[in-house]
Amino acid sequence: MKGGKKRAVFLDRDGTINVEVGYLSDPDDLELIPGAARAIARLNDAGFLVLVVTNQSGVARGYFTEEDVHAVNRRMTEVLESHGARIDGIYYCPHHPEFGGETYRKDCECRKPNTAMVKQAMDDFDIDISRSYIVGDHLGDVLLGVNAGARPIHVLTGHGDHEREKLKDRGIDTAYLADDLTEAVEYIITRSMEEQEHGD
Repeated sequence: MKGGKKRAVFLDRDGTINVEVGYLSDPDDLELIPGAARAIARLNDAGFLVLVVTNQSGVARGYFTEEDVHAVNRRMTEVLESHGARIDGIYYCPHHPEFGGETYRKDCECRKPNTAMVKQAMDDFDIDISRSYIVGDHLGDVLLGVNAGARPIHVLTGHGDHEREKLKDRGIDTAYLADDLTEAVEYIITRSMEEQEHGD
């Protein structure tokens, strides 16, 4: 992957930004995790790109459509904007290797922890991945960070507690373990300031 100039924070969606409800398909069911909007606004203010990368296998499973995914994403964006927070880009994978018809059943390169969504974002935004972070509540999010060459942060919201055991079992280290997005962002901003002071 080529290096770029901009720093980014890649965020998982369900269980990281919004409350995990299980295959979210109705925009009216979207509820932000407390503090998430403020945390994203802090990243905006600190000069980080904020990008969402989310697996949405509910499409392949037939639970909802791609338009439903777009509708939920629009609602999330609107709610965040109403709190002064901005998402710079959203990438999603509708595929699954075992479910779906010809269109959606595939062992694709975009499903996390594969890196196609991050690669696309790097091309779209000229991102320096080595100075960027990936934050999520699943093992796949942490592995995405490792595979992409970013700094993975695991949050304990959503499925985080359960997924933490998988990380321990596999001996996978994260850049940081955070209770929620608020704590993750505090770590990111603090580390960023320290690196700037040392000229890194």
